Amino acid sequence: MAEYFFKQQFPHLFISSAGISGLTGHPADDKAIHCMDRLNIDMRPHVARKLNADLIKKANLILVMSNNQQVHLEQTWPFAKGKTFRLGHWQNRNVQDPYQHDQAFFDQTCLNIQSYVQDWASHI
Repeated sequence: MAEYFFKQQFPHLFISSAGISGLTGHPADDKAIHCMDRLNIDMRPHVARKLNADLIKKANLILVMSNNQQVHLEQTWPFAKGKTFRLGHWQNRNVQDPYQHDQAFFDQTCLNIQSYVQDWASHI
């Protein structure tokens, strides 16, 4: 969801997402698609992929969902330090993973992510 909010806000930038774990090659969760559809954002083209060293090296900024993810990235790939931040950095918040939760949880997560993306606008 964050990738598509950023793409909407910064269409001139190359924005991409990858997960630390998860199902590589799979589409976005139907509940995420439903939430984004209500905001007129189509994320059906999304295909999950796994984060790797090459993606980190190419990135100017890496946004993760939680403190734990940030620590994991920086320990696994020390060269990620200094360009890895939480999406909710400016509100000092983590994003809870909505996977296997109900639609209401996805909807709230979607709104939180949208808010956090807006916070980054003046920093990108």
